[in-house]
Amino acid sequence: MPRSDARRNYARILEVAEAEVAAHGADASLEQIARTAGVGSATVRRHFPSRRALLEAVFHGQVDALAAQARELAGAADPRAALLDWLAALTTYAATARGLATALVRDDTAAEHAHACSATMTAAGAPLVRRAAEAGVVGPEVTIADLIALVTGIVLATENHRDSVGEAHRLLALAVRGISPVG
Repeated sequence: MPRSDARRNYARILEVAEAEVAAHGADASLEQIARTAGVGSATVRRHFPSRRALLEAVFHGQVDALAAQARELAGAADPRAALLDWLAALTTYAATARGLATALVRDDTAAEHAHACSATMTAAGAPLVRRAAEAGVVGPEVTIADLIALVTGIVLATENHRDSVGEAHRLLALAVRGISPVG
């Protein structure tokens, strides 16, 4: 069990990191986070050995909530609507939580580089895609990795738009018509 000062440092670093990432996105300065938290850079790196580890910790709660929503939707009567509802929720959060899209970008060069945000979203969304494919409302070649990459790309492309959430949803709707033209 970590010492109480280590737990306090972790909590303080995470609190500051959440604010810095909200303000500056995934490129928030680790040095600024350390200064604001009142710790050294080495302490930040001890708790979060990489920027990716820090981003995953920042987004952990919402990623878990999105995963829970996917599990709830997995048994919905309309598999297409369930998948689209979940993709819309993912798009909204990724467009409003600066840096989440970066945290969802996968390094597919090796399985050991897959990280928690991406792995959680992949595991959560896969049953929705599978049900939609079984119902014939998305092509059998469509994968959850494809859809996460699509949402990530849309969010990254619209992050500096005046209405980034609205623009991300508009582009997602265009893409949906391409992958699932039913309805």
